[in-house]
Amino acid sequence: MPKDPAMEHIDAMAGKAFQAFPGQDHRAHITAHLNFMASNFVRNNPSITAALEKNIMEHISLMAQEQVMLEFPQEMAILPQLQQAAVQNPQVQQQLMQISQKIEARKAILIADMTEEFMKEEKEITSQFDHDPLLKLKQREVDLKAKEEERKMKEDEARLELDRAKMVQAKDLTEQKMEQNEDLAKLRADTSIEKSLMSVGSKLATDAAKTKDVKILKGPRS
Repeated sequence: MPKDPAMEHIDAMAGKAFQAFPGQDHRAHITAHLNFMASNFVRNNPSITAALEKNIMEHISLMAQEQVMLEFPQEMAILPQLQQAAVQNPQVQQQLMQISQKIEARKAILIADMTEEFMKEEKEITSQFDHDPLLKLKQREVDLKAKEEERKMKEDEARLELDRAKMVQAKDLTEQKMEQNEDLAKLRADTSIEKSLMSVGSKLATDAAKTKDVKILKGPRS
């Protein structure tokens, strides 16, 4: 989903992917990224700088594409038809190639011009931050806030990992307890059966002893 520049800065610091979308205010995104890239925090983090510069190039490409669509409305409108007809018609293929080359050539010029503007704006913003003590102080505050946000994010991630570990441990303990309860119940059942058998055996032995005693008391039959 499209995001505002601030959310993209957060994603860049978190190492998350983000991209440009058609219809966005591309120049506003580029300017916001350039200002953020001028901070000491971002300058000392090449991965963040690379992610922002990649996004800036995406915005430049989309700006150029949207511009050629405005400059060549008729050509852009018939391109899909030409692409279908060009499959079986060599003449249409030639016409399609000429229009495509014309559009791509204009797009390349636009990208070159926009990239040059981007480089100039980057140099201007960087120069301002390098020579203005108030901007440096302000940026120092931004750097500290960014570092604090990064620290909080890491703490949150560590807390989540700890919670996951506790949940896994609790699950393992519950399963172990259930297994122990099952084993204990089985042991109790086995013990109860054994006691019953012993009780029956004891009773039979007692009954047998009593029968024998009675026979002895009665004496031998005549």
